[in-house]
Amino acid sequence: MNETQDQKVALVTGASKGIGQAICVELAKSGYRIVVNYKSDEKGAVNTLEMVRKEGSDGNIMQFDVSNFDETQRAVDDILKQNGSIDALVNNAGITADGLFIMMPRKDWNAVIDISLSGFYNVTKPVLEKMIRLKRGAIVSIASVAALLGNRGQANYSAAKAGLIGASRSVASEVARLGIRVNVVAPGLIETDMIKDAPVENIKAIIPMARIGKPQEVARVVRFLCSEDASYVTGQVISVNGGMF
Repeated sequence: MNETQDQKVALVTGASKGIGQAICVELAKSGYRIVVNYKSDEKGAVNTLEMVRKEGSDGNIMQFDVSNFDETQRAVDDILKQNGSIDALVNNAGITADGLFIMMPRKDWNAVIDISLSGFYNVTKPVLEKMIRLKRGAIVSIASVAALLGNRGQANYSAAKAGLIGASRSVASEVARLGIRVNVVAPGLIETDMIKDAPVENIKAIIPMARIGKPQEVARVVRFLCSEDASYVTGQVISVNGGMF
């Protein structure tokens, strides 16, 4: 046990940039100590931690691949040893590998499913075991409007994110009486690297608010769901998409 264990701890996966980075900053504002997960972008993860510290909080970076079961188990064990608990878990890690389904290589299908959906299992299960013992915790997973609409050329991504919603709802019903809340945030088109090749102007035309969302707008909803203000909210999917769906 160490002095950091009096502070609530949040683990955010895929937190080296974009929505994950914004979530770390917002949770830091609420006083969380942040564990910044990354797979390959160490520079981005260090930058995220610097942003967290500017908000008056602290944390550390932790490299592991959420799609690797054994690696993830070891990492979660280390985080728990260092911090005593993980009070909030945000499953944000995800990738895209777009293409028409009929032409989609199996490796692209598997890669997207492995990170977004299997990653949910790999990270959430060991974290949840500790939350159950403590009878408290909040889990938020980042899905996508693609899970609700079914975007052309994104069968793998839509399937992974839709599976994330289904899994989260099931887990929410299993642990609700144990003081643990499980919710999903489904962003629409957000200013991140994922949309750098998207026909943004064309997509704007179908968004009622006629603009692209900012990572901070997603992160603030996550912060709410991790807070006691959301004490009676579980098993929900909250869309942050400018009215797109």
